[in-house]
Amino acid sequence: MPGGDRGLVRTIGRWSLVALMVNSILGAGVFGLPSILAARIGAWSILACLASGAGILIIAACVAEVSSRFDETGGLYLYGRAAFGRFAGLAIAWLTWLMRVVAPAAGADLFATYAAQFFPVLQARWAAVAVLAVLIGHLALFNYIGVKLGNRVSNVFTIVKTTFLLFFVLAGLATLWLRPELRVSFAVAPVPAKNWFEVMLLLVYAYGGFEGALVVGGEAKNPKRDMPIALLLALLVVCAIYTGAQYVVMATLPNAGTSARPLSDSALRFLGGWGAAAIGIAALISTYGYLSANMLHSSRITFALSERGDFPAPLAKIHPKFRTPYVSILLYAAMVLGFAVLGNFRWNAMLSAVARLAVYGAMGLAVPVLRRKLPGKAGFQLPVPYLFAAASLLFAMALLSRMGRGEFAILCATLLVALANWAMVRNTQGKHLGIASES
Repeated sequence: MPGGDRGLVRTIGRWSLVALMVNSILGAGVFGLPSILAARIGAWSILACLASGAGILIIAACVAEVSSRFDETGGLYLYGRAAFGRFAGLAIAWLTWLMRVVAPAAGADLFATYAAQFFPVLQARWAAVAVLAVLIGHLALFNYIGVKLGNRVSNVFTIVKTTFLLFFVLAGLATLWLRPELRVSFAVAPVPAKNWFEVMLLLVYAYGGFEGALVVGGEAKNPKRDMPIALLLALLVVCAIYTGAQYVVMATLPNAGTSARPLSDSALRFLGGWGAAAIGIAALISTYGYLSANMLHSSRITFALSERGDFPAPLAKIHPKFRTPYVSILLYAAMVLGFAVLGNFRWNAMLSAVARLAVYGAMGLAVPVLRRKLPGKAGFQLPVPYLFAAASLLFAMALLSRMGRGEFAILCATLLVALANWAMVRNTQGKHLGIASES
């Protein structure tokens, strides 16, 4: 797209994008989900990790083609607006903003919970709130000072937590080979379709987050080339980790479905106390890295909206010294802190999954639409675009059909807010999209 984002510094390369996307997906969920999946569908949970990963990979392939047409900051909001017009862009923006605030807020709450295991004083509410404020506040400061520092923090914690998780998987597999007496037998039994849908919805939350890294297109060195490759590589890495972790837990931990800390309890079986403690520390590191990644990319959503005339102009301000969208960073940090203090993990996780599915379905539809609107401009093209678009839409709609009334009500309320936002700005001039009709 023409112009790019004036004033932002392009410092994020391909491998940093891969790290950012892996960091955006691997939060604290991987340390708790294995037991929930085992309780719902037993040994089928190993297959569910692969099946859900395949479904998300189809969606990611659609997003990869769509994203390869743009080199500006904005992510899914920008793509939706280019494909379907200003209202659709705003609806996607509000849903993206919702999921990119509540999911990290849930992660921050889990950080405080895990930290309380090592520092019991954090069980007091005032202490937990203080930790949340320091945690979110200093990450906001890193990104306020500069995207290079925020990018480096993201890269470091991606490497550390991915190393911990790969060590858990590889050590578990080696133990099962060298010490077969530790192997736990698990039977594959029929499970209700309802349980499958619940598990797949939970795994959408687990695999979700990659879309947030797309927002930093205006600060990536070569987004049209690097975004699709980084997106697909990150999902393959995460799918391997999730499936491996689920298998190790199922094969080493008796009654895996009843464990509150499945990876730690599993590590205790084949590594001893030091291994369980290491996994507990890894959970803290993983959550911290997840928050650092979100602070880097999700704070740019309001910047992109404001830059195109859809949100108040001050949110597009760039710091004269650090060249960062500092107003948007501060607003995002305040929102995450507010939801972390007032919300809870389970509600935020389910709400995040529902919002993601609605946006993912729109991205599937955007593939054929943008092929007609912007022919020949994609840096990455799907071989059978209509098949990929239909499959991604079917996957999203099937899981959305299982949402509860509460999630449905919040989804409708978010769309009403987007409608009101659109009514306020529909007669103003949009920017940088190069599309004949904005409304």
